[in-house]
Amino acid sequence: MLNSKTRWMIKETDQTLAKDLAEKLQITPFVASLLVSRGITEEYQAREFLFSEDQFHDPYLLNDMEIAVDRIKQAINEKEPILIFGDYDADGVSSTTVMMTVLRDLGAHVDFYIPNRFSEGYGPNENAFRMAAEKEIKLLITVDTGISALHEAEVAKELGMDLIITDHHEPGPVLPEALAILHPKREDSTYPFADLAGVGVALKLAHALYGSLPEHLLEIAAIGTVADLVPLHGENRSIVKKGLKKLKTTNRVGIKELIRITGSNQNEITEETIGFAIAPRINAVGRLGDADPAVELLLTDSIETAKELSQEIDALNKERQSIVNEMAEEAIQMVAEQFPPEENTCIVVGKEGWNAGVIGIVASKIVDRFYRPAIVMSFDPETGKAKGSARSIAGFDLYKNLSQCRDILPHFGGHPMAAGMTLAIDDVPELRERLNKLGREQLTDDDFIPLTEVDAEINIKDIHIESINEMNLLAPFGMNNPKPKLLIKDVNLSTIRKIGSDSNHLKVVLASESASLDGVGFGLGDKADHISPLSKVSLIGELSINEWNNNRKPQVFVQDIAVGEGQLFDIRGIRQIDKWLSKIPGSEALFLTFNPVTEEKLPFVKGLTLQRVYDAIAAEQLDLNEKNVILLDLPADKAILEKALEGSFPHRIYAYFHHEENHFFSTIPKREHFKWFYAFLKQKGPFDLNRFGDSLAKHKGWSRETIDFMSQVFFELDFVTINNGFVSINPVSPKRDLTDSRTYQLKQSQFIMENELLYSSYQQLKAWFDERTLWSVHNEEETEAWI
Repeated sequence: MLNSKTRWMIKETDQTLAKDLAEKLQITPFVASLLVSRGITEEYQAREFLFSEDQFHDPYLLNDMEIAVDRIKQAINEKEPILIFGDYDADGVSSTTVMMTVLRDLGAHVDFYIPNRFSEGYGPNENAFRMAAEKEIKLLITVDTGISALHEAEVAKELGMDLIITDHHEPGPVLPEALAILHPKREDSTYPFADLAGVGVALKLAHALYGSLPEHLLEIAAIGTVADLVPLHGENRSIVKKGLKKLKTTNRVGIKELIRITGSNQNEITEETIGFAIAPRINAVGRLGDADPAVELLLTDSIETAKELSQEIDALNKERQSIVNEMAEEAIQMVAEQFPPEENTCIVVGKEGWNAGVIGIVASKIVDRFYRPAIVMSFDPETGKAKGSARSIAGFDLYKNLSQCRDILPHFGGHPMAAGMTLAIDDVPELRERLNKLGREQLTDDDFIPLTEVDAEINIKDIHIESINEMNLLAPFGMNNPKPKLLIKDVNLSTIRKIGSDSNHLKVVLASESASLDGVGFGLGDKADHISPLSKVSLIGELSINEWNNNRKPQVFVQDIAVGEGQLFDIRGIRQIDKWLSKIPGSEALFLTFNPVTEEKLPFVKGLTLQRVYDAIAAEQLDLNEKNVILLDLPADKAILEKALEGSFPHRIYAYFHHEENHFFSTIPKREHFKWFYAFLKQKGPFDLNRFGDSLAKHKGWSRETIDFMSQVFFELDFVTINNGFVSINPVSPKRDLTDSRTYQLKQSQFIMENELLYSSYQQLKAWFDERTLWSVHNEEETEAWI
């Protein structure tokens, strides 16, 4: 067997609804079931989801929109300086860019300010507001931030500045006292779509200011929307869908240079290009320093400036990656040594000197490694403050639980799955204790087992270019509309091998009946050592179309793989056995030896815990169930091995079968040979084996072993006596068959055993173990322990 990394849970889908949708929309049942699993069950919903990209609501449905627009237009008309106060992540940078663009277009005297993550922290701050007042700013507009700025709103009012807040983060029980608050999640909001990103709210304000949808800003809005991991349905889906089309033809030199430096093809941009190439680079700027260069890159009209800034940003991203890797290693070690997961439902770690700009990424890595809600903090001993970033798992609402710790969290904000905070270093142990208590109350053991939701099971024969193209009508994919994860179950592997410079990736070709499918598993190269020939595998992955040399073929990106049956690994005759031993999972490894001599002959067994099975009694006492069994040698009698295997289900069997003597290649004398030898002894009288045995063997063309073997058989049957090497015929001997001799039986048994175990093909050896274990029964019952 090979266990999957996570539990696979296939979504239940109403097949009646799916069939009805398939018929009405003339789509495949497969795509119809994907729609139903996403809660899209009505024909009009499905048509709109698949074929429409215009779901933009009236911006004036947002509370305070009219107030905000009137005040901004007043500032433009009266030439009042306006300051855009943004955030330093990709959503904040995009939001700032949107507002700067619209206000410049309308002739405003406008500038932007993004706080430094390290010196100022998250969100509006009093010092920044006071500096704005000194520059005679009369109108402040926050984007992607501000909903928690209660004190700062009071400061703005005191300084005579009007404050307009545009934000999408979770609002607290009390809202800031601002001139206008544009927020789709306000308690009194009637806006039809609550899940806008910060840039989505900024886009709505731009829409109201322009008087029509600013399609030239959709490419910017798409970047922030994808980057901020908001649900990609409703208006967000429309923003990204239309925004991606704009990105493919954009003339913004900053975006074009950024795309170029990532190595992406502008004509083939998808939401994945944003999520894995563009957004990380924009985020890297604010993570390591001031985010201003990212805004300047998106706003610039100069090709030279765009090239310079994109190179600077790419270098910062590489530096960010290096810092993240180093911090993650330290954090993982700290968790293992000081806060073991078995004792902590929530992980809270921090250290002086950790870069506050990447703690969110490190928190995500901690969650991936230990599957616990995690907060990673950077300690500043000069201020006595800790800046933290949190990531969660399903079942633990970070914002809700952190809200219960407000008394020690002067600044915090975020979502159910991610949050940021600032608190006193001295309060960190208290926060850890409280969150662990809340975790114990809310989380069960099952919550700590990573779970992968699988959209549907699919047969290889149903995977082709047309079905993948139809599936892609569901794109763009993202939060609440993930790229479909599909289960391909119980298929053969016609090819499996490691690829990549470090052999850390997996290449497979799946086969089922007459159909085949190529697959690649990034980071799964080690799985090749744990899948035996003839094993049927099940896997989950995402479908795509591979284009190479003008050829288009379906392929699956394998994300997890499992084998639900017992596996045989044939390592007979392998010389570098030490390397193989390192590949055998150690926790359930059981090393069996049937011969005392083996321990002397095999130096690599030193240090291993061996199970010595020298007789049937020891074999009967073994428990091989769910073990990885390594058969180091062969027993003298295969019945011992059969007894050990009887009624068991080992997960894996590794057949090494060290042996010193090849009975299969030695001669088993025929009855004619025994007849001649008996007549010879009867005629010659006492025969000196020690002296003349070799000569007799040479004369007959036999081996000396054959002479000794026949002599021993005659002795056991009382046909002869042997005294000091002299063999003499018994005058009176019973009439007995050769098979009554234990030596003859053992020779035959070893001959058969070697034929079946040592010199058989892999297929024959697998069949031998299938017959003697519960493997075949288990396969018939088709267990699905990994689902």
